[in-house]
Amino acid sequence: MRPTFAGSGGLLAFWVLFAGLLAYLLAGPGGLTWTEALAVSVPLCIVYHFVCLSAFYSCRATPIEQAGWIRLTFTHLTAALVASAIWILVAKILGEVLSSFSRFRGLDARLPKSYPLIFGLGILLYLLRVASYYVRFSIEASQQAREREMKASVLAREAELRALKAQVNPHFLFNSLNSISALTSSDAPKAREMCILLADFLRRTLGLGEKASIPLEEELSLIRSFLAVEKIRFGARLRMEEEIDKNALDVSVPPLLLQPLVENAVAHGIANLVEGGSIRLEARCENGALSIAVENRFDPEAPPKRKSGVGLANVRQRLEARYGHLASFRVNRSGEVFRVALEFPAEREARTS
Repeated sequence: MRPTFAGSGGLLAFWVLFAGLLAYLLAGPGGLTWTEALAVSVPLCIVYHFVCLSAFYSCRATPIEQAGWIRLTFTHLTAALVASAIWILVAKILGEVLSSFSRFRGLDARLPKSYPLIFGLGILLYLLRVASYYVRFSIEASQQAREREMKASVLAREAELRALKAQVNPHFLFNSLNSISALTSSDAPKAREMCILLADFLRRTLGLGEKASIPLEEELSLIRSFLAVEKIRFGARLRMEEEIDKNALDVSVPPLLLQPLVENAVAHGIANLVEGGSIRLEARCENGALSIAVENRFDPEAPPKRKSGVGLANVRQRLEARYGHLASFRVNRSGEVFRVALEFPAEREARTS
C-alpha cells in the first residue's frame, strides 16, 4: 500500500472546504482581505496536502498494535510540529512572493499575525491525517484477515473432500475382493469375469482423483459398471430400476457420490433376500436443486453387519463438506423399504464453444 497523492473525491472535497475555512479565518481574525486570504489559503492547502502524506510512513513505521502510547504520542506529535513548522515557512515564503505584486503589497507584514492560527491548524490537520491512516490500515488488515480465513476454510474443505472421497475405492475394493475370493472356489469362470469387470471399473475411476465433480450422466455410468461387477455374484437376484430426469444428466455431482449408496443397498438389502430384489434410483432437477433417491428392500429381521453405515456416513460428510447447509441427507426405513434421499444445489459446468 502506498500513500494517496491524487486523493479520492472525498479528500478533495475536504481540502476545498478547509481552504474556504482557512480563508475565512484569515479574513476575519487575521485581518486580511478576502482576496488575500484566498490567495494564501489555496496554495497553503495544496502544499500541506503533500506534507501530510508523510504521515503514511510514520504510521507504517509505528504500528498502533505494537507501539505503546508514549511512542505513538512522541512520534506523531513531533512529526506534527515539524510539518506545521514547514507550513509556517511556506506561508512566510508565499507572503513575501505575493507582496511583490501591487495588489498584495504589505501582505508579508500582516500575515505573521496569523502564524499561530496556521501553526495550530497544521498540527490538528496532521494528527487527523495520522488517524485516517490508522483507520485505513485497520480496515485493510481486517479485510486481509477475512480473506485468509476464507482461503483457509476453502483449503480445509477441499482437503476433507479428498480424504472422504479416498475412503470410497478401498471400501469397495475390499468387498469386491472378498466376493472374488468366495467365487474362486465355487465358480472360477465367474471369478475371472468379475476380475475383468472390477479392473474396468477401477480403471474408469483412476482419473477421478483430481476431479471435484463430474456430470450425473458419468456418475450413473460408473454405477452401472459397479453393478456389472456385483451381478456376477448375485445374477438375476440383483435388478436395477432407473427413473432419471433428462434435465439432471448434465448436473455436476461429486465423483463416486452414489456408489456407496448402491453398494449399501446391495450389501445390506439384496444380499440378505433369498429372492433378491430391485434397487431403484431416481434423479430429478427442479427449482435449482438436484434430488436423488436410492431405494431398496431389506430384511428387517436380518442381523446387522459389522461396520454398517460407513458408506452412508461418507456420503453425508461429503455433502456437508461441499455444500454445507444447502444440502440435505435423509434416511427412511418404512416396513421392508430402505430409502436414502439427497438434495443439493444443481451446478452445471460452463461449456466452451
